[in-house]
Amino acid sequence: MKKLMKSIWSAALLGLIATNSFAAEKDIVDTAVAAGKFKMLAAALGAADLVDALKGDGPFTVFAPTDEAFAKLPAGTIDTLLKPENKGMLTGILTYHVVPGKVFAKQVVELAGAKTVNGQRVDIQVDGSTVSVDSAKVVTTDIQCSNGVIHIIDSVILPADKTIPETAAAAGSFKTLLEAAKAAGLAEVLGGEGPFTVFAPTDDAFAKLPAGTVESLLKPENKQQLVDILKYHVVAGRVYSEDAVKAKSAKTLQGAPISVKVGDAGAMINSSKLVTTDLDASNGVIHVIDAVLMPPAKGADARRTLESAVAQGAELFNAGHHAACAQVYHNTMSELVSSSIEDSLKVHMTSVIKAASHEHCATTRAWTLRRGIDQMYAQLSANP
Repeated sequence: MKKLMKSIWSAALLGLIATNSFAAEKDIVDTAVAAGKFKMLAAALGAADLVDALKGDGPFTVFAPTDEAFAKLPAGTIDTLLKPENKGMLTGILTYHVVPGKVFAKQVVELAGAKTVNGQRVDIQVDGSTVSVDSAKVVTTDIQCSNGVIHIIDSVILPADKTIPETAAAAGSFKTLLEAAKAAGLAEVLGGEGPFTVFAPTDDAFAKLPAGTVESLLKPENKQQLVDILKYHVVAGRVYSEDAVKAKSAKTLQGAPISVKVGDAGAMINSSKLVTTDLDASNGVIHVIDAVLMPPAKGADARRTLESAVAQGAELFNAGHHAACAQVYHNTMSELVSSSIEDSLKVHMTSVIKAASHEHCATTRAWTLRRGIDQMYAQLSANP
C-alpha cells in the first residue's frame, strides 16, 4: 500500500517539477509564485502579513490551495477576508494550512492528523489512492523548497470558528454541562481566549449521577462545589488525545490531576471512558467522556502526601539520619506550598520552612518541620 501511494503521488509530481526544476533552491513563497497557480494564496499571505514568515528558515509544510480551490469558496468570501478588519480571521485560515517541520508524503499517509501553526489540528484520511486533509483532496505532493515542502490541495480548508461552549451547544448532547457552566459562572471563561482542553460529560453522563445530584449542585449555595467539579474537567492548553495518552496525567484547573490510561476497555480518564476525541473549537479542544469526573476530597491528597512524608522521615530519624529526615519534611512542605492547597496553609508552611532554615542543628530542624507538618495535618483533618 505504501509503495503504491508513493508511486501514485510521485507520478503526480512530475508535471510541476518539469515547470519548476529549481524549486528546492527557492523558499515556499517564491516557489508558489513561480508555479503560477497560487495568485490568490500569495495575495492572501500578503494581506495577512505572513509572507516574511513563510520566507523564513522554517521548515514548514504547506497544504497549498490553488486559485481554483479559492474559487470554490462562496461568492464574496475572498473579498471579505482580504479586508483589513478581517486580518485576524484570514491569518487563522492561512496558518491552518501550515504545519511546522518538513512532512513528506510518505509521512503524511502514516498520520491521522497534524497540528498546524494555527494551533488546531487537520485530519488526514487515506482511502485507496486518495489522500485528504480535512475535506480537501491532495492532488500534488512533495514540492521541495529551501525552507520546507508544499503539498497542493483542491479546496481551502477552514479551522473551527466556534468556541468551546458554542461547539458543545451545536453538538446537542451537552445541555446539562452548559447549564452547569452557566450556573458556575464559567461559561464566559470557556468561551474566552484559552486555549482549553475540556473532558466533556454528555447529558447521559450527568444522568448517571445519583438522583437529585445535578439539581443540588445547581443551587446558588453549592456554587463553589459546582465550580470545583467543572474545573476538574478542564486542562489549560490544547491537549490532543495522543499527547494526553503519552503524558498519562494532566493537572486540571481545579488543581488536582486526572489520570489518562489505555487498556482493554479503551482510553480512560480516571474511571470515565473516553468516547470521542479531538473535537476542535476555536479556543481549544473537546474530548467526550461517559461519566462525570469527581475531584478528590478537599485536602485528601495533601493528607496522603504528609502521611507518606512522616512515615519516610520517621524511619530516617530513628536510624539516626536526622538531616535526611529534615530534608524529606522540607521537600514535602515546599511541594505543597506550590500546590492548590488553601492560602492559610501555605502561609503556615512558609513560616515553618523559614523557621527551620534558621536551625543549624539537624535534629532541631527535623523536629521543627515535623511539628509544622502535624499542625497542618490536624487542620486538614478538621476541614476535609
